[in-house]
Amino acid sequence: MTSLASVRPQPAAAPRRQHPLEEMFVLHGRDLRAGTALAGTARFSDDVWPLAPILHRGDQRSLILDFTTLPSGRRLLAKELIYSLLSGPLPRGEVWLDPVTIRETFSELKRLFGWMQQRPGGDQTRLAELTPADLLTYQHHLLNTLPGSTSRGRARGVVRRFWRHRNNLLTDRLTVDPRRIDGWGEPNRHPDNENATDRIPETVFGPLLAWALRFIDDFAADILAADTKWRTLRHQPRRTTMPGDQVPAALRKFLDEHRAHSRPLPGYAGRPNLTNIAERIGATTLQLRPHRSELDAVAAIVGLSTAGQLDVPITGRLDGHPWIPAIASMHKGTRHGLGTLARLLQAACYVTIAFLSGMRDSEIKHLRRGCLRVERDPNGTAYRWKLHGTAFKGERDPSGSPATWAVGQPVARAVEVLERLQPDRDLLFARLPHGPGNGPAAKGLTTALVNSSTNTQLNEFSDWVNAYCAEHGRADIIPIVNGQPWRLKTSQFRRTLAWFIARRPGGAIAGAIHYRHLSIQMFEGYAGTSDSGFRAEVESEQAIARGEHLLAMVDKHEHHSLSLTGPGAAEAHRRLDDFAGSPSFAGSVITDPRRLLRLMRKHDPAIYPSDYVTCVYDQAKALCHKTNRAQPDLVGCWPLDCRNTALTESNLDTWRAEATRIKGQLQQRPALPPLLHHQLTDRLKHLTNFIARHEGQPT
Repeated sequence: MTSLASVRPQPAAAPRRQHPLEEMFVLHGRDLRAGTALAGTARFSDDVWPLAPILHRGDQRSLILDFTTLPSGRRLLAKELIYSLLSGPLPRGEVWLDPVTIRETFSELKRLFGWMQQRPGGDQTRLAELTPADLLTYQHHLLNTLPGSTSRGRARGVVRRFWRHRNNLLTDRLTVDPRRIDGWGEPNRHPDNENATDRIPETVFGPLLAWALRFIDDFAADILAADTKWRTLRHQPRRTTMPGDQVPAALRKFLDEHRAHSRPLPGYAGRPNLTNIAERIGATTLQLRPHRSELDAVAAIVGLSTAGQLDVPITGRLDGHPWIPAIASMHKGTRHGLGTLARLLQAACYVTIAFLSGMRDSEIKHLRRGCLRVERDPNGTAYRWKLHGTAFKGERDPSGSPATWAVGQPVARAVEVLERLQPDRDLLFARLPHGPGNGPAAKGLTTALVNSSTNTQLNEFSDWVNAYCAEHGRADIIPIVNGQPWRLKTSQFRRTLAWFIARRPGGAIAGAIHYRHLSIQMFEGYAGTSDSGFRAEVESEQAIARGEHLLAMVDKHEHHSLSLTGPGAAEAHRRLDDFAGSPSFAGSVITDPRRLLRLMRKHDPAIYPSDYVTCVYDQAKALCHKTNRAQPDLVGCWPLDCRNTALTESNLDTWRAEATRIKGQLQQRPALPPLLHHQLTDRLKHLTNFIARHEGQPT
């Protein structure tokens, strides 16, 4: 690598000399995309540096750095900083930035240089002349011009990079470390490692997923049939003109089919569309003109479609009726057009895969044909589904590493639909061919939909659902939040999944799928081949949820209204006393999730509430683990026998409800098989004794 540490800065007015990096390839320190030669990449002297050669993901936009957009007197300085970020040498403690972050840094250079241009001295203002007071003035400028703390943080970051990389700069250097200036920076609302991404509200996500699954399971067959028909018509060779004496019979057959199924004729400008009908029966428009009266008569019976329709029957049903009258061949200007419906189907598959797998957007976008593996038992019944793909975040190889995700059957169905929707493509989330709508995916080296295109699709899906519900008087809309439609983003799904696993394993979507079992599959299977960090996200959510429950228990405990019974009750009260007396708590009301998480990490009382039991975990007494484990296994709990068991009144109510349910089963007619009757009778006896032993004996 080439360093400029030994070259002394030159005055701004000095005559321009050959720069030491003039002919250097600026990407020489990076791994290049397969098939790219370094000789074909940008040199330091070039005014435009394409970053496409170091973009290894198929879902990324092509990026360029155009230095002609910067003030001419500062271009060389900008090149030196960007070159240092791209190919080093890196200062101690720095890591390689990804190309997207470097492009963001370039944008922030424009902001900083623009502010410097407005200062007294304009073009002549140098970094070396900026004082701590000047940098605080720039920060004040950012506070006045940028509304978001994240944006302001990025803007300050470029100043810090000038300091960190100062030894690689020849043209100009910052002489003060901004982090040592009193007043520099802002309080961080999101501490390190905390996920600041918005979570999709449960009121939104329930109907969103329900409609996504409805598209996959109920509507996909019709959309795929229309897509197949459209592709066939698009690629079929031009037919020879039908003999004139065959036209009446062909037209009569066509009209009879429309009458029989009450299907509107293709229309245009209020009359039957002769061009469309001629294409369907293999005739010419001229041959159909003598039959206009016949066409008008049938149109008076069955009506006219506002757009040309693809000749496929609608088999999907919603409340016993066809979900859509027909699918239009037009791709724009109608909510029933094939282009619109195909994009909605692709969005529905994205929603299902993103929420029910825990995959990141980049990982979903690199799913390929054949990625699904199904494991079957000796009888051929599928019992496990896995997706094989590529993980990027946390991987050393910029082109990603092989990864595997355990998923459920809904995800498998979504993948199968995508493979049929993209019959000629390898990537399942490649751009669809039905006209405009997916924008940047068609440009440059991008082979999969970029993030912004998928965001557009997701919100188009939500808008379509609500318009459909309004048109048909349906109540299962995707509701607004705080008076506004919720704007969906790809980054929200993984965050929402972690929240659901931790807090709502039987929540809004439990009626559609066996979510409790599926969540365990995903949670255990996600991180098998990739350093995903997903387990940590889920465990943080679980800790916060448990902490909230424990705060409520402490409040009842301190007001002597917490009723606990069972062998672990006394220990539970002791631990709650210690928890309430910890310095981090000290009886205060905690509403901040971040503070609660810190409290749980420092003073966790190891009390684990659940529906059936409140576990006061002591590994030495635990029956759920035979080996030393830090946490109990509430799924494998033995509450009737374990000495860690404590019971709240809510726990006892759950046991009473189960006893009542078993009594009902024993009394049902016809009678249960003898063996099952015996097992349930024995279970009821144990439950009755267990409940009686602990009722009325709180501590």
